[in-house]
Amino acid sequence: MEFDAVVLAGGGSTRFGGVDKAMLVLDGVSLLDRVLTATAGAVATVVVGPVRTACREVSWTLEEPPSGGPVAGLAAGLGYGVAPVVVVVSCDLPWITAADVQTLVDGLGPRDGFGLRDGGGREQWLAAAYRRGALAGAIAQVGDPRDKSVRRTLAGLDLAWTEPSHAGDDVDTWADLDG
Repeated sequence: MEFDAVVLAGGGSTRFGGVDKAMLVLDGVSLLDRVLTATAGAVATVVVGPVRTACREVSWTLEEPPSGGPVAGLAAGLGYGVAPVVVVVSCDLPWITAADVQTLVDGLGPRDGFGLRDGGGREQWLAAAYRRGALAGAIAQVGDPRDKSVRRTLAGLDLAWTEPSHAGDDVDTWADLDG
């Protein structure tokens, strides 16, 4: 099944002291490039965040206004591509692979979304495949997407989740990089 990818990479990285988390390097590869490699099978890929050096050709956009949070980023990213499935990933998922992304797409079935759980079992709303129409509808219902909760925005969707896996582990602190 064809899919587009929306990569969220516009956060302030406050827990990293303002360091650009997307450009942190793990084993010689930036966190952004790790996610872009995992989503290389997408028909169209847009990165929501400031333009940076990337390992492959992608589109770039910013949420309006900038720093509006992940729901605003999703709203901006949905303006790119036309595939019926959208894989949403944050740039801080260094262990996600192309096989994990394919599992999300293949596991969607009749549901609105299918996402990863991290190693601790927590649902990763920003590591999931969604039906474009369902995702766009949920975002439209909140009106102004700035500073809205992803969990609350998407709570009405029919979602399922993988078993816990390292692929869903995100990097929020320096200690998380030791993964």
